[in-house]
Amino acid sequence: MGREAVLDVLSHTDQHLSAEDIYMRVHETYPAIGLTSVYRTLDMLVNIGLVYKFDFGDGRARFELAEGPKGKDHHHHLVCTGCGRIVNYRDFIDEEVALLKKTEEGLSKKYNFAITNHLIQFYGLCEGCRKP
Repeated sequence: MGREAVLDVLSHTDQHLSAEDIYMRVHETYPAIGLTSVYRTLDMLVNIGLVYKFDFGDGRARFELAEGPKGKDHHHHLVCTGCGRIVNYRDFIDEEVALLKKTEEGLSKKYNFAITNHLIQFYGLCEGCRKP
C-alpha cells in the first residue's frame, strides 16, 4: 500500500516534494503509514527508476515521478539560489538540444556507454531575487 500511496501523491503534483511533504500527504489518507516507511518506499522507487531524487541545494532531497501521467515528461530545472524557487522548463532552445545531443554522442563513444536519460539543473537568481 505504501508504494501506491507515494506514487499517487507524486502523480498529482507538479511540485518537487520532500520525503516529509510526501509523508504528510500520504498520512492524511493512510494514517498507519510512518515516515520511515515513506523513506524506504522512496529509496526503492528511486532504485527501480520510477522516481527521480534531486538535491537542489536546500539540504532536503526532493522527488518527482520519472515519467508523467501522460508519458515521458522530460524537462530541466532552473533553481534560484536566492528564494529556492524551482522552474521546470520543457521549451528547450535549439542550441541546448544540439549541444546535449553532441555531448551524449561524445560521452557514449568515449566511454562505450549507452546513455538513456539525463538530469540537468541550472542554478542562479530569478528575476525577483535580482532586483535591488
